Amino acid sequence: MYMTVKQAAEKWGISDRRIRTLCQEGKIVGAFQEGRGWKIPIDSDKPADGRYKSKESIYMQIDRKKKELDKKRTLTEGEVARLNEDFIIEYTYNSNAIEGNTLTLRETDLVLRGLTVDKKPLKDHMEAIGHKEAFEYICSLVKENVPISESVIKQIHYLVLADKKDDRGVYRRVPVRIMGAKNEPIQPYLIQPKMEELLQNFEKNNEHIVTKLARFHIEFEEIHPFIDGNGRTGRLLVNLELMKAGYPPIDIKFTDRVAYYDAFDEYHEKNNLSAMENLFAKYINSRLDMYLKILENY
Repeated sequence: MYMTVKQAAEKWGISDRRIRTLCQEGKIVGAFQEGRGWKIPIDSDKPADGRYKSKESIYMQIDRKKKELDKKRTLTEGEVARLNEDFIIEYTYNSNAIEGNTLTLRETDLVLRGLTVDKKPLKDHMEAIGHKEAFEYICSLVKENVPISESVIKQIHYLVLADKKDDRGVYRRVPVRIMGAKNEPIQPYLIQPKMEELLQNFEKNNEHIVTKLARFHIEFEEIHPFIDGNGRTGRLLVNLELMKAGYPPIDIKFTDRVAYYDAFDEYHEKNNLSAMENLFAKYINSRLDMYLKILENY
């Protein structure tokens, strides 16, 4: 169920204009644009006003909330499955939309329920189904606490790239360029050693999980090991490691795509990781809030 900007403004005592700004900045979890208006989940919490700095850093908030979450009762397998069922529709929509998929959120929901959307490419349908299957696969890896490896990465990619059977789960064999990006992916002969190095460094990395995953994600995308599907695979890997560490999965919104792309450029141009860290931290913090709210009465 969704509410309009006007309804949210009345509910939270904020101006319509401020609500639209918060939606555009991705600060209302689950909000999405439809035509000229915004659809806001009816159970959304009033967002904190980021114009005023909190005395508690976002990393401190994440650590505190994670400890609170660990003290709560454990969600049952059925409850986790239900939360993931609700999550996966928006996650699939946003992750695919960032890469150019034309399905709307509603159409993505229909496709994942087994229906066909008229006048939309078969490719878009297959991408939605493939992404859902890939997320279900990483959920199975979380249950078994399977270490991240090249074979795991290739299997995730195999599921993601449902529409390109010859390129699924194999490293690219040709050079590529990313239009508009500030870096150029490495040559094919360097992919294997660079992937081995990436995984070794990740295993040894003792940084805060936000920093660790922001660094890993940028470096994975920098290698760009596959001919296509690198972004979707990379974001699934972030969620694999988050969930293994006991955090909820995150969903980088299509409306945040410019900030997301800029975070890569900030790192490649200035060696500045903070833009990606801040983006990840914002989403992790918000998702922790959601889980704590669900469990607050237990």
